[in-house]
Amino acid sequence: MKTSVIVVEDDGGLREQLVQILESASDIKCLGAFISGEEALPKILEKRPDVVLMDIKLPGMSGIQCVAEIKKAMPEMQIIMVTIYEDSERIFRALKAGANGYLVKSSPPEQLIAAIRDASKGGAPMSSPIARKVVQHFHLLGPSVHEAQNLSPREREVLDLLAMGFIYKEIGSKLAIGPETVRTYVKNICQKMHVHSRLEAVAKRRADAY
Repeated sequence: MKTSVIVVEDDGGLREQLVQILESASDIKCLGAFISGEEALPKILEKRPDVVLMDIKLPGMSGIQCVAEIKKAMPEMQIIMVTIYEDSERIFRALKAGANGYLVKSSPPEQLIAAIRDASKGGAPMSSPIARKVVQHFHLLGPSVHEAQNLSPREREVLDLLAMGFIYKEIGSKLAIGPETVRTYVKNICQKMHVHSRLEAVAKRRADAY
């Protein structure tokens, strides 16, 4: 089964480039590329791709607003922000809206393809510059980082494995539990750590390790 992807990008040249990169991968299928959130949203809800590549700055509805609308209807949809912006405010607005990953547009094609594969399996891909900013942000928050101490031993195991880059299926195999049980643990972890996504939970865990 190929991983299906929809692209939302208002720059025509970049949109075409992203489609070409997707089509170069034998295990990925592009279901469409759209210029705006208003145009893309009904198609995403109709076609239900495995992964959405979303620009932040779009005409009309912003990419962050579009992410929030998608997540209301389909909470499990995997959405990767692909943008030129690396400022903390946009990063965390996107994460709180429900984005599952965050890549800068300068990322090489192989990193984009790897991120799509990772996200489709439950991972949380981030470009290195973005990961550094996220960790720095949680350092500034101080004691709240240590909310991981409120987790049960099994929840800490799951979180540590997520932080090491393992996907749900791999974590389930290591802990002898099913992927859906892993998903339930991740949901509980997010609630206890007061974050909106596993990506934020992992970022807090990494910040706590430094």
